[in-house]
Amino acid sequence: MTGTVYKSTGSWYTVKSEKGDFVECRMKGKFRIKGIKSTNPIAVGDIVDYELDETSDAVTGTIHNIHERKNYIVRKSVNLSKQIHIIASNIDQVFLLITIDNPPTTTSFIDRFLVTAEAYGIEAVLIFNKIDTLNDQTLDDQLYLQHIYTEIGYKCLRISSTENKGIDKLKEMMIGKVSMFSGHSGVGKSTLVNALEPSLHLKTSVISEQSKQGQHTTTFAEMYDLSFNARIIDTPGIKGFGIVDMEPSEISGYFPEFFRLKDQCKFNNCLHKEEPHCAIKAALEKDEIAWSRYNSYLKILEGDEEHYRTDIYGEDRAASDETRK
Repeated sequence: MTGTVYKSTGSWYTVKSEKGDFVECRMKGKFRIKGIKSTNPIAVGDIVDYELDETSDAVTGTIHNIHERKNYIVRKSVNLSKQIHIIASNIDQVFLLITIDNPPTTTSFIDRFLVTAEAYGIEAVLIFNKIDTLNDQTLDDQLYLQHIYTEIGYKCLRISSTENKGIDKLKEMMIGKVSMFSGHSGVGKSTLVNALEPSLHLKTSVISEQSKQGQHTTTFAEMYDLSFNARIIDTPGIKGFGIVDMEPSEISGYFPEFFRLKDQCKFNNCLHKEEPHCAIKAALEKDEIAWSRYNSYLKILEGDEEHYRTDIYGEDRAASDETRK
């Protein structure tokens, strides 16, 4: 029998059959998928073959094959730095939820996520969430960020789940597709899913005022069928997003605004750091490329996995403002 994995809890997998029935399945033996050292060989979104267990009182199954994935999105495992965690597979588009200070989402995090989506061939859309909570300063910051990413070519949405702003436009973009929602804990993923499909009643929580951090309400990635012919994968909040296995020479190719200029650099193997006649650095000095993006690029290039969570785009913006004086 063949089905799609809708939920993974580590040892059990909820599989939806082609007939529409849900079956709890275990994995048969150990899977090694194209040499991927993953903490979770089977991910939400995987299409699998399974057999029903006739000996059990409850109807359960055993997964014995994973179909080839159209795509998947990964990050470094939090505790095992040499292993990766497959967040989800067979995705049509990924929505990254961003909040300005409730909790803060850094440009380093945004850019690492976008680079990974580019590398795995998944369309990424930025959702600026909780726009109803913005004051004059944070609204200015939000519009500045939206301008940066719109100029690059990314689709951006402004949404308030509580005031139902932008929800219809988001629904339109999701029809007929498998969409993944991701972002830090507390950015409002579960609240937004509830606004899209109130009958789901996903658990939500409040932000800690002291730490400005969200609490984990989604423990495992899970797919849901929505009433308007769409499927969504809700994922646990991500604190950090480590980049996986990229050669230094290929990283700039996953920054679209860099990629468009790469062939204008004097050297084919230009890393856009100290080399002379670099088109990316020339564009940076003219403010045609955002300093925050260039800083993110350098941190990924240098493998700086320690400090990217604490960077604030205010510092990057100040650097950009300096060039305008």
